[in-house]
Amino acid sequence: MKAVHPYLNFSGNTEEAFAFYQSVFGGEVFGVMRFRDFPDNAMNVPEGDLDKIAHIALPLGQGTVLMGTDALSSLGQTLRMGNNAYIYLEADSAEEAQGLFSALAEGGHTEMPLQRVEWAERYGVCTDKFGVQWMVGYTGDAGQAAAQ
Repeated sequence: MKAVHPYLNFSGNTEEAFAFYQSVFGGEVFGVMRFRDFPDNAMNVPEGDLDKIAHIALPLGQGTVLMGTDALSSLGQTLRMGNNAYIYLEADSAEEAQGLFSALAEGGHTEMPLQRVEWAERYGVCTDKFGVQWMVGYTGDAGQAAAQ
């Protein structure tokens, strides 16, 4: 496995939270995407939420990155203690991503099936049978295309 990162959900104040974390840990915030940045509003986000944070990242040192997003009620997301954090696994290959995702999702719940997305060759979200939330990804060639 390439890396493991904490991924936090916030109720509309992700930008404020990451400014705070940056003041605590230092470093530079990167990878900021607002919902407005997705082509053709692919997620059907209402106008009032388009400037909310879809993704943000802050390095914590030695290859660990704190990541986050705004959970939007307009997309049917209800934030509560217990669903405000995920563990993100960056796999070394598409095959490893598939194996990790399948094993973690067995007996649990799949929120988003493992699939190709704009930022990754494979990406999926699930909750395991113990209630732990996981994001599994393999950036692969999608990450190279996104960087260009």
